Amino acid sequence: MSKGILTPRERNIFQELIRNKSTKEIASDLGISEKTVRNHISNTMQKLGVKGRASAVVELIKLKEIKLED
Repeated sequence: MSKGILTPRERNIFQELIRNKSTKEIASDLGISEKTVRNHISNTMQKLGVKGRASAVVELIKLKEIKLED
């Protein structure tokens, strides 16, 4: 899988997830619905072929798509 797999919105959402923000908080901060946040998370997990947010975060860090300190 090559670098640049995420859309800017997906990257933004996962950066917020690793800051321990809830789906509700992320939705509120970004001005989108909770369902849209969940859809972005699901789409990312599908792209990565993983199950679960934690697995997605680990893969995205390995791929250098997101980082722990931003």
